[in-house]
Amino acid sequence: MIDIKNLTFKYEGQVTPVLSDITLSIKKGEFVAVLGHNGSGKSTLAKHLNAILLPCGGKVYVDELDTCDDMLLSELRQRVGMVFQNPDNQIVASVVEEDVAFGPENLGVPPDEIRNRVDFALKTVGMYDMRMQAPYNLSGGQKQRIAIAGIIAMMPKYIIFDEPTAMLDPSGRKEVMKAIRTLNREHGITVVLITHYMDEAAQSDRVIVIDHGKILVDDTPQMAFANVALLKSLGLDVPQVTDLMYRLRRSGLHLQYNKLTVDECAEEISRFLGAPQ
Repeated sequence: MIDIKNLTFKYEGQVTPVLSDITLSIKKGEFVAVLGHNGSGKSTLAKHLNAILLPCGGKVYVDELDTCDDMLLSELRQRVGMVFQNPDNQIVASVVEEDVAFGPENLGVPPDEIRNRVDFALKTVGMYDMRMQAPYNLSGGQKQRIAIAGIIAMMPKYIIFDEPTAMLDPSGRKEVMKAIRTLNREHGITVVLITHYMDEAAQSDRVIVIDHGKILVDDTPQMAFANVALLKSLGLDVPQVTDLMYRLRRSGLHLQYNKLTVDECAEEISRFLGAPQ
C-alpha cells in the first residue's frame, strides 16, 4: 500500500504550499487516475511517491517504508517505478533490448535473470519483435512503450505514469494505454496515472481530482465524472460521452449522465426512448 498522511509541500522560495494536508491511500492492484489543471499539484504529488521530492510536512509510506529515510531509498525505488512525459529523456542505449536491460543491470541482477526480465518486459508492451532496433527509429508511442518496458524489467510493485501520453498522437496514446491496462489487469501492478485526457482516466478504477493542492474528488470514474459542473468550473473536461449525456439532460431529457462509454450512452438513450412519456 502507498499511504500518504497529511502531506504538505512547497518549493523553495514559495509562500503558498503546492500540496496542502493531503491524506490518501492507494491499495495494491489499484489503477488510480489523478486529474487537475496545470499547477494543481498532481505531478508534485506523483514525485513524492518514489522520493524524487520529500514532504515539508506529513509522511509518505510505500509498503511501510518512509520515503524520508535515506537508508531505504534504493529499496523504495525498486518498488516504485516512474515513467515521464518524454520518452527520449529516459532512453539511454542505442539498442532497444540494451536500454530495457539498463535498470536491472544497475540493480545488480544476474545476467540470466536480466535476459528473462528483458524478454518479459518487451513482450508485455508488445515490443519484443523490435528488440534489436535502434530507439531513434521508433515512433513516439513505441519509444514510450520501451521506456515502460525499462521500468517493468526492474520488477516494481507500483508504476507512476506522469502524463505519459502528453507528447503522443492518438495512435501512440492508444498503444501506451493498452500497455498500462495490461500491466494492471494481467500482472497486478499498481498504477497511478497522471493525465489530462479524460478518456484515459475513465479506464481507471478510481479518479482523484486535485485543485490548488487539495483533493476535491476521490471516487469511481462513474461517480467522479458525474460532477460535470464542478470539473468544468476547475477548467477540466469530462469524457465525451459523459458531456453529451450532460448536455442532453440540460436540454430537458431525463437521462442519467454518469455514463463513460458509447455502449452505456446508447443503452441509456434506448431506455429513455422506450420509457413511458
